[in-house]
Amino acid sequence: MAIVRSDRPVSTRRIAAAARRLLEASTLCTISTVSAGGRPHANTAYFSWNRSFDLVWLSDPGSTHSRHLRTTPSAAVVVYDSRQTWGEADRGIQLFGSASEATGSARREAERSYARRFPDYTDAGDYRFYRFRPRRLKLFDETVFGSGVFVSAAVRGGDVAWTRTDVVAA
Repeated sequence: MAIVRSDRPVSTRRIAAAARRLLEASTLCTISTVSAGGRPHANTAYFSWNRSFDLVWLSDPGSTHSRHLRTTPSAAVVVYDSRQTWGEADRGIQLFGSASEATGSARREAERSYARRFPDYTDAGDYRFYRFRPRRLKLFDETVFGSGVFVSAAVRGGDVAWTRTDVVAA
Protein backbone atom coordinates (compact mmCIF):
# COMPACT_ATOMS: atom_id res chain seq x y z
CA MET A 1 0.00 0.00 0.00
CA ALA A 2 1.07 3.53 -0.73
CA ILE A 3 -0.22 6.94 0.23
CA VAL A 4 -1.05 9.20 -2.70
CA ARG A 5 -2.03 12.85 -2.66
CA SER A 6 -5.49 13.70 -3.94
CA ASP A 7 -6.35 16.95 -5.69
CA ARG A 8 -9.78 16.80 -4.07
CA PRO A 9 -10.14 19.75 -1.65
CA VAL A 10 -12.42 19.47 1.37
CA SER A 11 -14.63 22.36 2.45
CA THR A 12 -13.80 24.35 5.56
CA ARG A 13 -17.25 23.59 6.95
CA ARG A 14 -16.78 19.80 6.61
CA ILE A 15 -13.31 19.91 8.16
CA ALA A 16 -14.42 22.03 11.13
CA ALA A 17 -17.51 19.89 11.77
CA ALA A 18 -15.53 16.64 11.60
CA ALA A 19 -12.81 18.05 13.90
CA ARG A 20 -15.40 19.11 16.48
CA ARG A 21 -17.09 15.69 16.42
CA LEU A 22 -13.72 13.98 16.87
CA LEU A 23 -12.76 16.20 19.81
CA GLU A 24 -16.11 15.50 21.43
CA ALA A 25 -15.76 11.71 20.92
CA SER A 26 -13.32 11.26 23.80
CA THR A 27 -12.39 13.05 27.00
CA LEU A 28 -8.82 11.71 26.94
CA CYS A 29 -5.95 12.87 24.78
CA THR A 30 -2.31 12.00 24.36
CA ILE A 31 0.05 14.96 24.58
CA SER A 32 3.47 14.70 22.96
CA THR A 33 6.26 17.01 24.06
CA VAL A 34 9.98 17.17 23.45
CA SER A 35 12.82 18.06 25.80
CA ALA A 36 15.34 20.81 25.04
CA GLY A 37 17.70 17.97 24.08
CA GLY A 38 15.20 16.46 21.64
CA ARG A 39 13.92 13.55 23.75
CA PRO A 40 10.21 12.81 23.19
CA HIS A 41 7.63 12.23 25.89
CA ALA A 42 3.95 11.27 25.75
CA ASN A 43 1.34 11.78 28.44
CA THR A 44 -2.37 11.03 28.63
CA ALA A 45 -4.73 13.57 30.19
CA TYR A 46 -8.38 14.55 30.37
CA PHE A 47 -9.00 17.63 28.25
CA SER A 48 -11.57 20.19 27.28
CA TRP A 49 -11.61 22.30 24.13
CA ASN A 50 -13.14 25.44 22.68
CA ARG A 51 -14.52 26.53 19.31
CA SER A 52 -11.05 27.78 18.31
CA PHE A 53 -9.75 24.20 18.72
CA ASP A 54 -7.63 25.17 21.73
CA LEU A 55 -7.31 22.27 24.18
CA VAL A 56 -6.75 22.56 27.92
CA TRP A 57 -5.73 20.04 30.55
CA LEU A 58 -4.66 19.93 34.18
CA SER A 59 -1.16 18.85 35.11
CA ASP A 60 1.46 18.92 37.81
CA PRO A 61 3.95 21.70 36.92
CA GLY A 62 6.79 19.34 37.91
CA SER A 63 5.76 16.57 35.51
CA THR A 64 8.01 15.72 32.57
CA HIS A 65 5.71 17.15 29.90
CA SER A 66 5.11 20.35 31.89
CA ARG A 67 8.88 20.86 32.32
CA HIS A 68 9.35 20.23 28.58
CA LEU A 69 6.77 22.89 27.71
CA ARG A 70 8.62 25.51 29.77
CA THR A 71 11.69 25.14 27.52
CA THR A 72 10.20 23.84 24.26
CA PRO A 73 6.55 24.79 23.70
CA SER A 74 6.20 22.65 20.56
CA ALA A 75 3.61 19.91 21.13
CA ALA A 76 1.26 17.51 19.38
CA VAL A 77 -2.03 16.09 20.64
CA VAL A 78 -3.93 13.01 19.52
CA VAL A 79 -7.59 12.30 20.29
CA TYR A 80 -9.45 9.14 19.33
CA ASP A 81 -12.15 6.89 20.67
CA SER A 82 -10.32 3.84 22.05
CA ARG A 83 -13.43 1.65 21.69
CA GLN A 84 -12.96 1.37 17.92
CA THR A 85 -12.72 -2.07 16.34
CA TRP A 86 -9.95 -2.99 13.91
CA GLY A 87 -11.31 -3.49 10.41
CA GLU A 88 -14.30 -1.19 10.89
CA ALA A 89 -14.54 2.53 10.09
CA ASP A 90 -11.81 4.34 12.03
CA ARG A 91 -11.53 7.95 13.14
CA GLY A 92 -9.15 10.20 15.03
CA ILE A 93 -7.55 13.64 15.02
CA GLN A 94 -3.95 14.77 15.30
CA LEU A 95 -3.18 18.37 16.19
CA PHE A 96 0.20 20.11 15.93
CA GLY A 97 1.11 23.40 17.59
CA SER A 98 2.38 24.77 20.87
CA ALA A 99 1.36 24.67 24.53
CA SER A 100 2.13 26.49 27.74
CA GLU A 101 0.79 27.02 31.21
CA ALA A 102 -2.38 29.10 31.09
CA THR A 103 -2.10 32.30 33.15
CA GLY A 104 -4.33 35.30 33.83
CA SER A 105 -7.51 35.43 31.76
CA ALA A 106 -6.41 32.35 29.77
CA ARG A 107 -6.28 30.40 33.03
CA ARG A 108 -9.78 31.53 34.02
CA GLU A 109 -11.10 30.63 30.55
CA ALA A 110 -9.37 27.22 30.75
CA GLU A 111 -10.95 26.50 34.12
CA ARG A 112 -14.43 27.45 32.87
CA SER A 113 -13.99 25.20 29.82
CA TYR A 114 -12.75 22.31 31.94
CA ALA A 115 -15.59 22.67 34.47
CA ARG A 116 -18.18 22.67 31.65
CA ARG A 117 -16.84 19.39 30.28
CA PHE A 118 -16.26 17.81 33.70
CA PRO A 119 -19.07 18.92 36.02
CA ASP A 120 -17.51 17.06 38.99
CA TYR A 121 -14.34 19.19 38.74
CA THR A 122 -14.03 21.45 41.79
CA ASP A 123 -10.46 22.66 42.31
CA ALA A 124 -7.11 22.24 40.58
CA GLY A 125 -5.20 22.17 43.86
CA ASP A 126 -1.47 22.28 43.08
CA TYR A 127 -2.09 21.35 39.44
CA ARG A 128 -2.02 23.99 36.72
CA PHE A 129 -3.99 24.46 33.53
CA TYR A 130 -2.14 24.16 30.24
CA ARG A 131 -3.42 25.46 26.91
CA PHE A 132 -2.56 23.93 23.55
CA ARG A 133 -2.99 26.10 20.44
CA PRO A 134 -2.96 24.13 17.19
CA ARG A 135 -1.46 25.46 13.96
CA ARG A 136 -2.49 22.47 11.90
CA LEU A 137 -4.56 19.33 12.20
CA LYS A 138 -4.93 16.00 10.46
CA LEU A 139 -8.25 14.16 10.40
CA PHE A 140 -8.92 10.50 9.78
CA ASP A 141 -12.66 9.86 9.77
CA GLU A 142 -13.69 7.07 7.45
CA THR A 143 -17.37 7.68 8.23
CA VAL A 144 -17.08 11.22 6.81
CA PHE A 145 -14.24 11.25 4.26
CA GLY A 146 -14.12 7.62 3.14
CA SER A 147 -11.83 4.66 3.67
CA GLY A 148 -8.13 5.46 4.04
CA VAL A 149 -8.52 9.22 3.60
CA PHE A 150 -6.46 11.68 5.68
CA VAL A 151 -7.44 15.37 5.51
CA SER A 152 -5.00 18.05 6.68
CA ALA A 153 -5.79 21.68 7.43
CA ALA A 154 -4.15 24.82 8.77
CA VAL A 155 -5.69 26.32 11.92
CA ARG A 156 -5.70 30.07 12.60
CA GLY A 157 -7.77 31.56 15.38
CA GLY A 158 -10.38 28.83 15.14
CA ASP A 159 -10.64 28.97 11.37
CA VAL A 160 -9.50 25.96 9.36
CA ALA A 161 -8.24 25.89 5.79
CA TRP A 162 -7.76 22.70 3.80
CA THR A 163 -4.12 22.05 2.85
CA ARG A 164 -4.06 18.49 1.52
CA THR A 165 -5.83 15.16 1.22
CA ASP A 166 -3.87 11.89 1.29
CA VAL A 167 -5.39 8.55 0.38
CA VAL A 168 -4.13 5.04 1.13
CA ALA A 169 -3.98 3.31 -2.25
CA ALA A 170 -4.04 -0.48 -2.48
